[in-house]
Amino acid sequence: MATEKKAENNNILSIDIGGTSIKTVLLDESGNMITEYLKSKTPPEATPKDIVTGIVELIKPFPDSYNRISIGFPGYVKNGIVKTAPNLAKNKWADVDLAQRVANELGKPVRLVNDADQQGLGVVDGKGFEIVFTVGTGFGTALLFDGELLPHLELAHFPINKEEDYDDYIGNKAFEKIGTERWNKRLRKVIEIYKTVFNYDTLYIGGGNSKQINFKLEDNIKIVTNRDGIKGGAKLWKLADKYNIFTVEPKNN
Repeated sequence: MATEKKAENNNILSIDIGGTSIKTVLLDESGNMITEYLKSKTPPEATPKDIVTGIVELIKPFPDSYNRISIGFPGYVKNGIVKTAPNLAKNKWADVDLAQRVANELGKPVRLVNDADQQGLGVVDGKGFEIVFTVGTGFGTALLFDGELLPHLELAHFPINKEEDYDDYIGNKAFEKIGTERWNKRLRKVIEIYKTVFNYDTLYIGGGNSKQINFKLEDNIKIVTNRDGIKGGAKLWKLADKYNIFTVEPKNN
């Protein structure tokens, strides 16, 4: 009985916050799903309070059988602090201690990383230099070498022309504006740039608009799903505290 309890309490609550939806699932230490995968809509112009409330509401059906929380967030995160959130409420997210707020609310330690980083941990093979794209509300990227998560770079905000960065160029607003064919041409261009600059071994493409890809991909490019990516919440807790991996403990009010 003690062994069962210990195994149960080593579960991880994995959360993926996106500009369109918040997803969550309970995982065991190996990344296997032990509950249904749930999601709800992210409120328009979501504030920090909206996100914390949304998480609390979404996980209500889950048993309290986890002792750690992983969160993937759509922006730049450092040591549990949100620095940017380009697809959520404007001017509300600079230096927000989101990891601490969730830890305090749920009473469990939290690790908070960029959403593409968490997805990357869930989908890569762990062989050589691997890059993850997420093409959803915005454009996310993660870099991993032999399965090791490298320091996060906000590559989405490099300019691709005089007016636009990658987020503007390939994000969902662009998709809705220019349509499937032109968006696919843009994605091909982005892939060629990354292939030239990074010479990756494998590229993974996830996010909601990955379903819109209509051209043949090279053999070392793979389409992945949010369900695959959220499993990275388990791997996140296997990593040492370094780079931007930082454990935030709950504080008693």
